[in-house]
Amino acid sequence: MNPTACILVIGNEILSGRTQDVNVQYLARRLSELGITLSEVRIIPDHRDIIVTALCDVRARFDHVFTTGGIGPTHDDITAPCVAEAFGVPWVVHPETYRALEAHFAPGTFNAARQRMATLPQGATPITNPVSIAPGFSIGNVHVLAGVPRIMQAMFEALAPDLPRGTPVTSRSWYALDLFEGGLAAGLSEIQDRYPDLDIGSYPFGRPDGRRGVALVCKGLDRDSVLAAADETRALIAELGFAPVEGEPPP
Repeated sequence: MNPTACILVIGNEILSGRTQDVNVQYLARRLSELGITLSEVRIIPDHRDIIVTALCDVRARFDHVFTTGGIGPTHDDITAPCVAEAFGVPWVVHPETYRALEAHFAPGTFNAARQRMATLPQGATPITNPVSIAPGFSIGNVHVLAGVPRIMQAMFEALAPDLPRGTPVTSRSWYALDLFEGGLAAGLSEIQDRYPDLDIGSYPFGRPDGRRGVALVCKGLDRDSVLAAADETRALIAELGFAPVEGEPPP
């Protein structure tokens, strides 16, 4: 079986609607490519007790936990001390990170707020940040990433080569314009019954010109089964009198 993962999105700004999360989409795609099964996503506030409780829960149930958000220099960036509390270790200055940050900032500007970014749970391993130098970190099976998307992505790609992984997910899709779910539901259900180990879904879409349609997606770890099921979804679309197009519908 592939390793499992959970994502904890941490931030009041996500829950309030002020900021739109795009990190989950990126991580979900990359984890699938690495053969790591994303099984759960939670969005939680910048609240110490909630973060600690959630971390203790999910790190016991999943092979990997990825957190995003809350590791900057401001008062509400509390993810790092919460991780330390969840693991029962002190939150301490990481000397190598401290020296790197001190050298990065102009003389006299490496203030107490910025020094917080060099404070990690004792025993944590920094995750390289090639964008803005302040690192994320891993401790146990928990990987703490930034919330800013381009920094989060850079951190994840620095971490990815060291992640234990499994079989990458194979995915194939077909779509058709003017096709609707009500017309294909029965046939699609029969295909799913024949391939119970696959994830087969239908996804309605609309185009800017007003035309609508449905995309049928087959995903799984067995490549041959995915290809066979995808062939059957293509045949189903054709049998219903529509023109199947391979791939995802254009935006």
